[in-house]
Amino acid sequence: MALKIHQFACLSDNYGYLCWDEATGRTACIDTPDADAVLRELEKLGRGLDLIMNTHWHPDHAGGNEAVKAATGAYIVGPAEVRKIAPLDHAVEDGEIVELGATRFEVMDTGGHTAGHITYYDADDGVAFVGDTLFALGCGRVFEGTHQQMWTSLSRLAVLPDATQVFCAHEYTASNARFALSVDDDPALKQRAEQVFAARERGEWTVPTTIGLEKATNPFLRAPKLAARMGLTNPQPYEAFGAVRAAKDVFKG
Repeated sequence: MALKIHQFACLSDNYGYLCWDEATGRTACIDTPDADAVLRELEKLGRGLDLIMNTHWHPDHAGGNEAVKAATGAYIVGPAEVRKIAPLDHAVEDGEIVELGATRFEVMDTGGHTAGHITYYDADDGVAFVGDTLFALGCGRVFEGTHQQMWTSLSRLAVLPDATQVFCAHEYTASNARFALSVDDDPALKQRAEQVFAARERGEWTVPTTIGLEKATNPFLRAPKLAARMGLTNPQPYEAFGAVRAAKDVFKG
């Protein structure tokens, strides 16, 4: 890989990511969930910071922008919505390329969780930083968009190569697995859920995941196949997704 990734836990259930291009050493952080944690990890690694890449405007993703920029001088890119709460040097849009040395990230519009949410996809290294759009066995709540918009965004991610590593922003997998088992009885899901529960008991992370694994077991990507279980007859795919999302929003398990 030309891109090296350093993952760390922060806040109550967030993951932070520092990544650097091996050819040039240029370093980026994906979102700034906790400025102190970002700066601490940079110091541990002995690295400076060239770029902050925000996925969306929520405080646990962009709230550390000002402090990290002040400490490092990093240039900040992200969707325009980040300016609601934090500094942003350049607003990026769907299809734009963000360069980190020799590494090229394609900006993908994956709105729905927030209206302007984006994903950064590095095709050469098979890596996608998806923020809160897609989770291991889950997806983000639809706060600002529509179910149709969110389904379109998830579908864009689903057509990436199966081996693509998915770096999502939270450790929600055990709770997502409990919900998934309530709406889907697929054997592959049951096996994965057992692995997830065991890993969390050992204190292990369940992120990153892969596109292929999510397509096989994630109830939100499998929503059209679950339509009958959700009491729907010949729904549009986004309607099936909406039914699964609505069920998760009230799930108490």
